[in-house]
Amino acid sequence: MPTDQYTQLREIIKPYLPEDVSVEEIKEESHFINELNINSANLVDIILDVEDAFDIILENEDMEKMQTVADALAIINTKLEQKS
Repeated sequence: MPTDQYTQLREIIKPYLPEDVSVEEIKEESHFINELNINSANLVDIILDVEDAFDIILENEDMEKMQTVADALAIINTKLEQKS
């Protein structure tokens, strides 16, 4: 069942998808680089957008762990819990 964060994350990722990847291909297990064909420069932009959208700060270690959509959601949830 998609969460609000998942829906929001898909919206963040969508503009960075290459033309040959559709938004329907964004699944929780999707790997940003290998499956969604997002290059590392765009991944940095996604991380910045995630920080803005969720009002969190991602450390370098978080960025290195962010390989899949599920990884990103786990990190976002952890950061939000730490804030509250």
